[in-house]
Amino acid sequence: MTSRASNTQGWDAGELMGAPGLRALQLERLRETLGRVYERVPYYREAFDAAGVRPADCTSLADLARFPFTTKAALRENYPFGMFAVDRSEVRRLHASSGTTGLPTVVGYTQADLDTWADLVARSIRAAGGRPGDTVHVAYGYGLFTGGLGAHYGAERLGCTVVPASGGMTSRQVRLIQDLKPGIIMVTPSYMLTLLDEFERQGVDPRSTSLRVGVFGAEPWTEEMRREIEERAGIDAVDIYGLSEVMGPGVSQECVETKDGLHLWEDHFYPEIVDPLTGEVLPDGEQGELVLTSLTKQAMPVIRYRTRDLTRLLPGTARPAFRRMDKITGRSDDMVILRGVNLFPTQVEEIVLRTPGVAPHFQLQLTREGRMDALTVRAEARADTTPDEREAAARAIAAGMKDGVGVTVSVEIVDPETLERSVGKIRRIVDLRDAR
Repeated sequence: MTSRASNTQGWDAGELMGAPGLRALQLERLRETLGRVYERVPYYREAFDAAGVRPADCTSLADLARFPFTTKAALRENYPFGMFAVDRSEVRRLHASSGTTGLPTVVGYTQADLDTWADLVARSIRAAGGRPGDTVHVAYGYGLFTGGLGAHYGAERLGCTVVPASGGMTSRQVRLIQDLKPGIIMVTPSYMLTLLDEFERQGVDPRSTSLRVGVFGAEPWTEEMRREIEERAGIDAVDIYGLSEVMGPGVSQECVETKDGLHLWEDHFYPEIVDPLTGEVLPDGEQGELVLTSLTKQAMPVIRYRTRDLTRLLPGTARPAFRRMDKITGRSDDMVILRGVNLFPTQVEEIVLRTPGVAPHFQLQLTREGRMDALTVRAEARADTTPDEREAAARAIAAGMKDGVGVTVSVEIVDPETLERSVGKIRRIVDLRDAR
């Protein structure tokens, strides 16, 4: 559908910068961040020393490639506060995400960090077409997950009225949208399709609502899904990207006037694309793994954080100084994103291993039920397991997934030696979502 024309009304100082000024600001902030983490975070001091580099060695943006990567494993090894660069008394909020070892990744924010986050989400909502005075329906989950609160405070910072709907209770969400008349909805794209189905089930044309913009994130989505949402809802559908380890939603945003990829807010995050296998920095335009360095984060700066998300960097368009990242095409590891929740096979493995009656052999089968992704855990029974023990094992695994990971799954306990193997190894993830 046709969107409003581009203009600079309401842009902040960062958005109005030219490329030369932006690069100079990035180098200044990068050098300061490198010096701060070397001084205050033992992990970075040891990592830099081991790599034979010092903050003073960074005299250009290209020199960042000489510094070591940060991985999620490093964050877990320093759980919970070992990566913090400020005293705990300066931390105003903690968020966390689930991890493969059962330990969450804990992220801290100073008041300045929270202000920056709110500013960047406000910038993102404005780039999506939001304006002060709009009402924003936030249907991302609230809590330790960064989506709900990140969207909430950003919308308030822009001057919007927020409806903190959170997730679930679909029929109530439909009623709230009809009664409170928001112009913007922030939600996962798959749940937006569920909302559209509920509107139609109730006999309401989704195109008749007050909604005009949807800001969708927390899971990958396709151009086909964009077209369906826009046609059925009569709105502009744009992408937002972020991750808790770096900040949360608002690291990059698709602009409504172009819908051609997400502009990275490079005055706060320096992006690189690297070869997932070699770690070599790739030129703009080539596909690889996105690596991010925070430039303004105080409580927990990250240096060359490997996101595992696969994309490429492209020239800026609607925000010319900021490069765009293409839609995420996948991940360089085996993470599954199920309804906005990050899930790793190793998390399932921990649950299976502690469940009586099943062997340590399992497979994750992804399907689509209506508009929502669904996951079935298929685990092999031990040879001597009775039917009653199989049923008990299925219940235990389902409860462990719900309580430990936060997702509802189906569980099948199958006969021994049933699961597909390749060279003696079980194929861990089977994605049937596009099967016909």
